[in-house]
Formats: sequence, structure tokens, C-alpha cells
Amino acid sequence: MNTPVTVVGEALIDIVVSPDGRIAEHVGGSPANVAIGLARLGHGTTLITHIGVDERGQRIADLLASEHVLLSLGSRSADQTPTATATLDTTGAATYEFDLAWRPDDTAVAETGHLHTGSIAATLAPGAAIVRRIVESARTRSTVSYDPNVRPSLMDTPAAARATIEATVALADVVKASDEDLHWLYPGIPEAEVMRTWTNLGPRLCIITHGGDDVVAAVGNDLHRVPVTATEVVDTVGAGDSFMAGLLSGLLDAGLLGGPDARTQLSTANWEQILPAVLRGIACSAITVSRAGANPPTRANLREHP
Repeated sequence: MNTPVTVVGEALIDIVVSPDGRIAEHVGGSPANVAIGLARLGHGTTLITHIGVDERGQRIADLLASEHVLLSLGSRSADQTPTATATLDTTGAATYEFDLAWRPDDTAVAETGHLHTGSIAATLAPGAAIVRRIVESARTRSTVSYDPNVRPSLMDTPAAARATIEATVALADVVKASDEDLHWLYPGIPEAEVMRTWTNLGPRLCIITHGGDDVVAAVGNDLHRVPVTATEVVDTVGAGDSFMAGLLSGLLDAGLLGGPDARTQLSTANWEQILPAVLRGIACSAITVSRAGANPPTRANLREHP
């Protein structure tokens, strides 16, 4: 649990519009959610991001401090803090519209045991090139995880996005994506084929989530299905991020992430060694969807979870 973790990516304000028209604002952004989720699970976490010195930026900084997430130097250099408007339908599912510019500090360095990135930060120019440099530099001494968390409204064509995403997949030890990500990126291509493509690029572990249905994991070329427990859904905001934090937490605790030695351990780990981390990710996600907004669990919450 003492391995330092760095998350690189966007922090923003989620403007949540409920089906009845009510509006509420919450701190969000997929990487920021993962950072908070890891910190709540007891992992020392630093976030490299790009927010403003405005009121919304201060709200993000204050929340990160209260959650014991360190904000890296240079992260408060944006002209204004980005926003994402999440409109919920009657099932609790969200669609997003974004207002952001992404250019993190180009001198940022991740001195860490494990580095996580993904979402808008790893694909949106000009900041994506900076993220790529940080990942490439960190990879010599750190394990790496990646969640594409596709946002079509901010991307070009699927073909163009694939090139950027696959280049980052190739740098990662662990990749997690949703079935919706794959459907947009690889229309008409079977999921198992995409997972084989990704693991052949380099990651030891590839995970695909399916909302309330089974999680599919590829360990090398072996596929495994893990059922999820039925949960009463309040909304799905942050569910995938909470899964990611739980998965990484479990792998860190098992010594399968956290530097070159952990990479070696992960490269030979079998399914029985990896499964507990997947189950932790599922439990974290289930708790999050039972609450309003992106509100990941603590370890105490996990112990209380049936």
C-alpha cells in the first residue's frame, strides 16, 4: 500500500443535469476520480493536471487536499477550469459535453512507482503529446496503466483515435476500457479480437467492462469472465473510474504493480493472483453506482459491502 502513485490527466467540474432539470456541480474528470479513488483506498497519490486559479479551480484543489491527493506543481496554469456537462437519462446513464483546454505543465515529471493516465488527457492536443512524454519517461522505473475512456465529441474519426490510443496501449502494463469504447473505436470487430490485439501490443492485463454485465479479462491470450452483482443504480457517473481505482489498488496490494520488479511479477502472474484485484474493482464500481455522483468507496466501505 506504500507504493507512490501518480495520475496524469484532467480534473474538471461536472455539471450534472438530472432528468427533471435540476443542476448540480461536482468535481470530476476521469483521472481525478481515479486519483481520489486510490487515495480513499489508502494509496499515496499525486495528480498532474491543468486547472485554473478561478473559483472552480480552487474547489478542485480544496477537494483534492481534503482527499489527501497531492496536486503537482504547475497544475494551476489554465486560463479557466474546464467543465463537463453530464446529462442524465431516466436510467441514470450520462451523456457529456465538454468545455476545456488541455495543456499540462510540459516540465512535469512523474517520480512514482506506478503511473496511471487516460481519458481526454491522453488524446487531446496539445496536451496529449506532453502526457505521452511523461509516460515514456516514467515507464523505465514505473508500471503504467491506461483507460482510453473514449469521448467521441472531442476526438476525430475512430481510425484517427485508434492510432493514438494503440500507441499508449503499447506503453501500458494494464489497460481497462468499456464495451462502448470498443464499439466506437473498432466497429464490427469482435471484442475478443480487439483484446488480443491490445495484449499483443504489450499489456499483460486487459479488462473490458460491460456496465451491469460480466467483466471480461485477458491475461495474455487467455480470456476470463467475471460476473457482477446486481446493484440498484442511482447513476453511473464515475463507475468506470471507481472500477479502475479498485483494480489498481488490488494489483498494487498484490505487488503486481509498482516498478520494474512488479512488472516482472505481473508478467508471470496467473489468473488466481489477478482475480482478487478484478473483484475489488467490481465492488468499488457497485458501491459508486449506488450513490449520486462520482463517490468512490473507502476500504471501510469495501469491508461493509456484501
